[in-house]
Amino acid sequence: MTDYFRTNIAAMSAYIPGEQPKPGSQIIKLNSNENPYPPSPAVLTVLQNFNSEWLRRYPNAYGEDFRQAASQVLDIPSDWIIVGNGSDELLNVVMRACTEPERKVAYPTPTYVLYSTLTQMQSAELVEIPYGENYEFPLDELIATNADVTFIATPNSPSGHVVSIDELRKLASKLSGVLVIDEAYVDFAQENALNLVQEFENVISIRTLSKGYSLAGVRLGFGIANPNLLSGLYKVKDSYNIDAIAIAVGVAAISDQVYKNTCVAKVKVSRTKLSIDLQQLGFRVWDSQTNFLLVQPPQANAEYLYQKLKEQGILVRYFQQPGLDDKLRITIGTDKENQLLIKALFNLMN
Repeated sequence: MTDYFRTNIAAMSAYIPGEQPKPGSQIIKLNSNENPYPPSPAVLTVLQNFNSEWLRRYPNAYGEDFRQAASQVLDIPSDWIIVGNGSDELLNVVMRACTEPERKVAYPTPTYVLYSTLTQMQSAELVEIPYGENYEFPLDELIATNADVTFIATPNSPSGHVVSIDELRKLASKLSGVLVIDEAYVDFAQENALNLVQEFENVISIRTLSKGYSLAGVRLGFGIANPNLLSGLYKVKDSYNIDAIAIAVGVAAISDQVYKNTCVAKVKVSRTKLSIDLQQLGFRVWDSQTNFLLVQPPQANAEYLYQKLKEQGILVRYFQQPGLDDKLRITIGTDKENQLLIKALFNLMN
């Protein structure tokens, strides 16, 4: 075959997202950390009344209506906010703006696999530092790398744990490069890193409406950082990266904090119940501040359970990589879905 690709692209493996069943499939989908509840009714109202004139025109290049709405909710100036086609696009924007061959990218592992993919795309130097046995944060090792870009997902996936604000503050104060705090699951957590963004010019918090706001299908994320940092990111952002529909429903969703918080509270209650049920089956369950659980079956037969559950129409996430190949990541579903999962696991294990 003709070699069309750059050397590093030809050599790398593609990022593999969670399985997406066909629409209408009778599947219990607990593998991609989607919210089990529908988006705000205000979002549906926007869609039903959307003016087709805005489909004919290009959208605002900066998602200004959404920036204003997010500014009101977060009490931060709108020019501190950058809007992206999902938070993944913003991770990519940071990488394109801040890395190149011989520049370093560092992060603790295990974590979001896309960081590795983006690093390889840029031919940057990759530095992966393992978490401790119980996910102790490798602060000193990360400081020592002094990478050009350091990724910290908190709450982290697939573990569900959080990195303390004190440790993040120490890290930010020692780095000369950019600290990316990936807060995709922040709506389910007890604290956030917004104050660090205001303290340090080199820190950006990246968030999404996919999890807490039930808008994974829309693709809308945003970053919060000092305008001096955002100025460089805008140079590599696509001109019209956010479509008009995403902006409109994003404004409706983020403005309805009461509905979002109600759904988040229900997920947290279900998370506690599912954790207890799994532990009663003999699973080891890690504490989580997300909408999923990392669990280890008592017989360490995670791949077997993943395959058997899939045959029964229940999708969970299995990672075939060191440190995770004896574990499953399970999204919190509705209480009915969670109980069907528990029943299926009980039958498989007995």
